[in-house]
Amino acid sequence: MVDHRQTQRLLYVLLFLGLAALVTFYRLLPLGAYGFSQDPIGPALTDTPGGWGQGALPKPDILLCLALAWVVRRPDMLPAPVIVVYFLLEDILLLRPPGLWALIVLAGTEFLRARTDRLRGCGFWLEYLIIIALMLAMFLANRAILAIVMLPQAPLDLSLALFVGTVLAYPVIVAVSHFVFGLRKPATGEVDALGQRL
Repeated sequence: MVDHRQTQRLLYVLLFLGLAALVTFYRLLPLGAYGFSQDPIGPALTDTPGGWGQGALPKPDILLCLALAWVVRRPDMLPAPVIVVYFLLEDILLLRPPGLWALIVLAGTEFLRARTDRLRGCGFWLEYLIIIALMLAMFLANRAILAIVMLPQAPLDLSLALFVGTVLAYPVIVAVSHFVFGLRKPATGEVDALGQRL
């Protein structure tokens, strides 16, 4: 007999990978600010066509919002290896330093995973403040490491625009995850249909 919980976990992993693939595919399209040559997380490629100098603004990092929202709600549905492998693949596809952003995202999600019990009992606004602080730390760590190794970066104002856009997108991603995908924080002591603790 197939374990219902394992099947549910597999379905959510496949859903995450499918959504992540769609987001990455969109980012790879030459659509101005979200094209691979203009990723404000990685090094700035200012000599490419359609660069930042044409007034384009970066889109929010939907995939980061998705990973953080899902780990806060159901960390068992999004294992760490899935996160690190996909973000590493995204680093390669978007021509970022391989592994840097993947490592930062892994550190951020594991920080949240270690505090699952505390986050379970807090309301959305407290969670949102924690996520904002975590995102800020992640973006600053990324810029600091790129500066230390002396890689060119996107201008600070555009990185700030990406950060603000990502912060504003987080509640939308949480709402979609809750109402569309049925992913919510279980109550303290809640069990599934088989009596297993969530």
